[in-house]
Amino acid sequence: MTTSTPLAGVDVLLADLDGVVYRGPAAIPYAVESINGIDPTVRVGYLTNNASRSDAVVAAHLSELGLRVTPDDVVTSPQAAMSLLEDLVPAGSSILVIGGEGLTVELERRGFVVTRSAEDGPAAVVQGFDPSVGWVHLAEAAFLLNGPGGRDIPWVATNTDWTIPQARGTAPGNGTLVSAVHTAVGRLPIVAGKPEVAIFEEAFRRFGSRRAIMIGDRLDTDILGANRAGIPSALVLTGIDQAKQVLAAVPDQRPTYLLADLRQLHEPYPETETIDDGGDVVTIVAGARVRRSGHQLRVEAGDGIDLLRAGAAAIWNSGLAIYGLEVPPALYA
Repeated sequence: MTTSTPLAGVDVLLADLDGVVYRGPAAIPYAVESINGIDPTVRVGYLTNNASRSDAVVAAHLSELGLRVTPDDVVTSPQAAMSLLEDLVPAGSSILVIGGEGLTVELERRGFVVTRSAEDGPAAVVQGFDPSVGWVHLAEAAFLLNGPGGRDIPWVATNTDWTIPQARGTAPGNGTLVSAVHTAVGRLPIVAGKPEVAIFEEAFRRFGSRRAIMIGDRLDTDILGANRAGIPSALVLTGIDQAKQVLAAVPDQRPTYLLADLRQLHEPYPETETIDDGGDVVTIVAGARVRRSGHQLRVEAGDGIDLLRAGAAAIWNSGLAIYGLEVPPALYA
């Protein structure tokens, strides 16, 4: 049995970038044509935790890849951070920036004053990823937050992703840099980006609808964030998280849909059928069948994405933690 596509009943598609649309400078196979093929009545927005680039630079990159996009279609974690800062400090305040252009452009747009030194007496710290960030920048944040009155100074991080996909592989993300400051100052920042809801609220305001779906490649940011924001989600297996992570996903990080690539946004999504067979539970998705006998899973038919969908449903619906099950390698190969 099949149902409608993942895009049915949706006004807005919110797409992550790294690992979904591109990896490094290059487009991921099928991503551009699949996004361009979305019905024009569905607004496409791009949500990125990467704070190193402005919305205009991101839009220019996406346009070069062949997507129809303007800067207004791009929602960045620095933009969500600015909305948080506006509620925390007076308008026009001086803000200590630990990051790059993606932050400074947004700060200046909102009327804040950019500083790089704790000695300027800034009213807050905002921290986001940039390849240029080093010890001297992290130290400035620590000097301010550990200084007189530092406990009362807001510290906003654009995101806490531990890793970031790059053309050469997976590299440390902003979360590692935030963790360095956290270790030095003994407190945690307020976070604007996924999986927190601030960036989703920024998108809902921008696009004028909450009837949205989030497409991402990470369970702990994209999918968790969508679940917290109360919208459906799709995990696409072209980025960070793969079959093993899907099967082991905790309840609040489980996506509504599993996609091998973005072409499947346009395909009817198969229903999951569960059968009680003499005490065994058989989970069926299209031609894939997974049988659970007590704590043991067995693949009876199928392969590819439908087998992963069936295996994930069998595990998620079992009520058991994955370490309490015998999972055949065929499910995550």
